[in-house]
Amino acid sequence: MQDTPDGSAQDGSGDVDEVDDALRAYLLYVMLPLWFVPGILDWNFHRRTKIEETSGTHESLTHALMMSIVGAPILAALLFEINALLLAGMIAAYFAHEGVAYWDVKYAKGRRHVGALEQQTHSFLEVLPFMGASLCSVLKWKQFLSIFGLGPETAEWKLEWKRRPQPPAYTAAILGGVLLFVVTPYVEEFVRCFRVDHTLLPHEEPDAAKQSAN
Repeated sequence: MQDTPDGSAQDGSGDVDEVDDALRAYLLYVMLPLWFVPGILDWNFHRRTKIEETSGTHESLTHALMMSIVGAPILAALLFEINALLLAGMIAAYFAHEGVAYWDVKYAKGRRHVGALEQQTHSFLEVLPFMGASLCSVLKWKQFLSIFGLGPETAEWKLEWKRRPQPPAYTAAILGGVLLFVVTPYVEEFVRCFRVDHTLLPHEEPDAAKQSAN
């Protein structure tokens, strides 16, 4: 408890509310829109290194998988209350994304040029889901603890529509951004790759292909 200038006491809950509001604003108006930037940059790197002629449709399919893994919990967090179910999904999605990202880079490096700037872009794409899941866990700390059977709250393993949804204009803007900067570029990439490479299977590394031909 803290004394106010007029001698009354306060429990500091106003400060907590201000921090919560700041974290929510940062998530909604900084981190989420920021996700579009490295996504479109990465697509451009793939295009410049002629993914359709090198690592092919298999890598493009991997990119679509990674975007889906990250996009599903983001969409869920926009529409539903963040509880133990969504937090567990975010954490699982982060580790799944990391696993697929490792395979993607390992596969691509032997088949097309993956430069320093592209690798730096990958770093942003990897850290943003981690930061998003971390900040949501802080905002819903008691539900986060409840995943592990800790804390004062019972884990909520259900989908519940947001009691205070985001303004329709904001939701429409985010969904429009996803369509414009994520779905459209990566659909274009997949179609471009599929026109050249009709198989979804991994390609052999160039050196390995030469050895097998000999």
